[in-house]
Amino acid sequence: MSNAVDGARPASPYAAPGQLRAPPGVEPPDAITRQDAVALAEAIASGMLSSREVVTAFLDRIERLNPTYNAIVSLRPRADILADADAADARTRAGASLGLLHGLPIAIKDLMPTAGLRTTFGSPLFADSVPAEDGLAAARIRRAGAIIVGKTNTPEFGLGSHTVNPVFGATANAYDPALSAGGSSGGAAVALALRMLPVADGSDMGGSLRNPAGWNNVLGLRPTIGRVPSVAAGDVFTAPLATDGPMARTARDLARLLDVMSGPDDRAPLSLPAPARPFEDIAPAAPGLRIGWLGDLDGHLPMEAGVAEASMAGLARLEKAGYRVEPAQAAFDLDSLWRAFVVLRQNTIATQHRDLLNRADAGAMKPEMRWEIEGGLALSAQAIREALVTRSAWYAEVSRLLRSVSFLALPTACVWPFPITETWPRTIAGRAMDSYHRWMEVVVGGTLAGLPVLALPCGFTRACSSGLQLLAPPRSEDALLSVAQAYEMT
Repeated sequence: MSNAVDGARPASPYAAPGQLRAPPGVEPPDAITRQDAVALAEAIASGMLSSREVVTAFLDRIERLNPTYNAIVSLRPRADILADADAADARTRAGASLGLLHGLPIAIKDLMPTAGLRTTFGSPLFADSVPAEDGLAAARIRRAGAIIVGKTNTPEFGLGSHTVNPVFGATANAYDPALSAGGSSGGAAVALALRMLPVADGSDMGGSLRNPAGWNNVLGLRPTIGRVPSVAAGDVFTAPLATDGPMARTARDLARLLDVMSGPDDRAPLSLPAPARPFEDIAPAAPGLRIGWLGDLDGHLPMEAGVAEASMAGLARLEKAGYRVEPAQAAFDLDSLWRAFVVLRQNTIATQHRDLLNRADAGAMKPEMRWEIEGGLALSAQAIREALVTRSAWYAEVSRLLRSVSFLALPTACVWPFPITETWPRTIAGRAMDSYHRWMEVVVGGTLAGLPVLALPCGFTRACSSGLQLLAPPRSEDALLSVAQAYEMT
């Protein structure tokens, strides 16, 4: 396989975000749940709809669909949720200042602490944990007026792009319950795709906002490092691998949640200032912008049949929207890039979670988590420094590429959704995977560069959705939102 983009392009079987390609046996959304988040928020603010009406419609859909798909966990009692909705309606009637998500239901990813609501990290070690405070992003979402109804399911500790854990079980793909939803924001992606939620948060270290978005026909945006700050344990001065970010069905919904989640925080010294204008004010994309197609990185990445073709169908749709697509090639030792990712990931996880090894119940921990922590603790200072140097060199190479094109494109995963009963793909196109996360190597470039990356759904095969990721220069989330809007309007 090559990175060529010349010749006939396959027609895109893409179903636009917000236009759910209904899975077999799933009822269509009603008049409320078919609306986008921005429209619902505006209807609540104007009094055309009440928060109680909106929340009830989504809770009814959760009640009907969630037993099959298991996307939302730790669901709060309906009476408590509706009491919050009534309080939101009282604020509307009183003419109070309303947040961007006022009166909308949302479920927070189960890796994010939520005050008074069980946060398990998908692990039996924390199965009964109830935090006293919200995480930073959850606090911002709550302040914006959203009503937290529960949590979205995730792999244990967010490890691996397959949403399954011993506390709640597996989350099923929105288009085929026999297949994986991806991860680690799998619960969020499925809840969005099935319209059990109007909008959802997620997080991403190794593709966790990108892979499940692609596999469930929704949008995911991994922001520039620092755009959505977080306060990690142990070290706040090293550029992190992971970041929180928004997921949605439309570009405008994605932008509104990014507006809510982003902005500086004194506890996060690397956090970025707010942009000059809201992300929701999406500007039309300039005509003729160029997209560099990296493909399978000149054969470095094995890919299942049809994956690259689906991405190229998405690129063909972007060409119809006025973008120019051309092949691109990274002049880099990609094996060294993978090694740097493994080292920095293990160092990050060990720094934050080393104390888990001392717990009496540590034997119940996911084996991959133990492997990450022990590997991180065994690293030398020289190994970490070499990985950081490689990361810096990679950033320089990506910056070079982005001087000649506006965006770089890759698939969101090298495989189609696999059976939900599998833990992870052992081979891709006949090539053995040597770790539980090697099959997601396609996302490593965006992670290590710290760049904003948009995940676009781009096609269906065997009724399964796949995705295309677009990397942009730092702090260019507005440009990616323009792409998303142009894509859904084409």
